[in-house]
Amino acid sequence: MHNELNARQQSIVAISAYTANGDLDKLKPALVEALEAGLTVNEIKEVLIQLYAYTGFPRSLNGIHTFMAVMDERQAKGIKDTVGREASPIPADINKDEYGAKTRAQLAGQAAIPPTSGYQVFTPAIDTFLKEHLFADIFARDVLDFQTRELATISALAAMSGTAGQLQFHLGASMNVGLTEGQMKHFVTVIENKVGKQEGQIAASVLEKVLAARR
Repeated sequence: MHNELNARQQSIVAISAYTANGDLDKLKPALVEALEAGLTVNEIKEVLIQLYAYTGFPRSLNGIHTFMAVMDERQAKGIKDTVGREASPIPADINKDEYGAKTRAQLAGQAAIPPTSGYQVFTPAIDTFLKEHLFADIFARDVLDFQTRELATISALAAMSGTAGQLQFHLGASMNVGLTEGQMKHFVTVIENKVGKQEGQIAASVLEKVLAARR
């Protein structure tokens, strides 16, 4: 059983966190480290694309522009990075509402789609956007697997303020798609070392709630 995040995973934590908190000075070398850790150009692009759903277009686009600058510099030096595969086309007849609802249930560790409640009933439009766009349009893109997408998500949420509730759900989701307790504890350490002590402490506190509930 894996007790630590590998170099690729740690690089995803870094680029997601720095994109989320807008620290572009740290993002630039983190992107270089991600490439050198073995992430393809398209995998990094996909992380930055997904993050707009959690950080907003401004942060995501800033991250993309920073990555463009990194790529220009590396190409000027004659460095050839692995581009990687493109996302497969999403089937035209996919039922996005159903696919998204099933994806969300899977992340939540639920065997069946639960009845709508709470914000889903109060504001059904946002529930539709979450199911059909985030958990279908984005999560169905097969450049990244669910585990990698969740790692990017918790990294972004841990780097922002006021998102502990969402972080709690996604820490649980990360474990539901295969990340271990040891890797989650290592994730907290990486956040503390790369982002800040306060962010690490908040993430640790939220993780303890998640682990207590799972026990």
